[in-house]
Amino acid sequence: MNPVLVTGATGFLGKKLVMCLAEKGQKVHALYRSENKIQGWGHENIHFVKGSLGDTKSINLAMKGCTQVYHLAALASPWSKDPETFYRENVGGTENILDSALKHGVERVVFTSTAGVLGPSNEKLNTEEKQFRGDHFTHYDSSKELAEIKVKEYIEKGQEAVIVNPSRIYGPGNLSRSNAVTYMINSFVRGRWRIIPGNGSSIGNYVYVDDVVDCHIQAMIKGRSGERYLAGGDNLSFNDFFHTLARVSGKSYRMFHMPIGLMMITARGMEFKANLTGITPPITPDFVRRYNHNWALSSGKAKQELGYQPISIEEGIKRTING
Repeated sequence: MNPVLVTGATGFLGKKLVMCLAEKGQKVHALYRSENKIQGWGHENIHFVKGSLGDTKSINLAMKGCTQVYHLAALASPWSKDPETFYRENVGGTENILDSALKHGVERVVFTSTAGVLGPSNEKLNTEEKQFRGDHFTHYDSSKELAEIKVKEYIEKGQEAVIVNPSRIYGPGNLSRSNAVTYMINSFVRGRWRIIPGNGSSIGNYVYVDDVVDCHIQAMIKGRSGERYLAGGDNLSFNDFFHTLARVSGKSYRMFHMPIGLMMITARGMEFKANLTGITPPITPDFVRRYNHNWALSSGKAKQELGYQPISIEEGIKRTING
């Protein structure tokens, strides 16, 4: 069995995918950037390769012998002092991966995008067929849309590729910028989270991390080249999310609705401080603007074509708390 390459192997989602594949007997080439992030974990089927999306030499080394590639690596931060970093990493890096895959004769690439590329849902559920015509709220979403365009360009060159678009991922694992929902869950359980954005009516979609891993694997096996698949879970307003969290955790706290205007002022202050210190803020004005919209979606296509079966939000929260 030929090895598969996983980029972003030490990230919240990447680590779960790498271990799942390795435990199934699959040889994995795991591309990583920081030595600290590979300490204390591993598997006999995992071969770590140090590199980055901008280092074509390391990419080609990691790609050698692989017939499948899961491209998860991306800059998923809420902020960067230089916004162009999002495009260098998420668009340019994706092009480097696809270029190497095409040269090495890789059979199929699964690219991890985001449900955010579809824009707000507002009155209708987002589906894969939606074409968003507006301006994205964040550089992350914008760069991911451009990266999807790169994927389609390489498909026209003969490279098979499938796109997976996760929603808001949560689950047990290292707390990081890409695991913000888990941070919120853990903070609530400890009594350290009492804020509900705005009036709490904004709807988002929440998906358990293991379900996203499974969607990637099934996309590699069953997905149609050139198609995107939404990997989502339950659509919930912020109010419903915290009511569910309270019920499942058995914790009951008085929650406070924080007006969007006040959140915007706070976020602007954090962004100003970040520009001075270079330290990434927990939230930015771009993300606060998202709270004025709904982000509900349907995973019907993934369920029908891939056999995708996400667990309920209640079960996912329970597993997250029990860790």
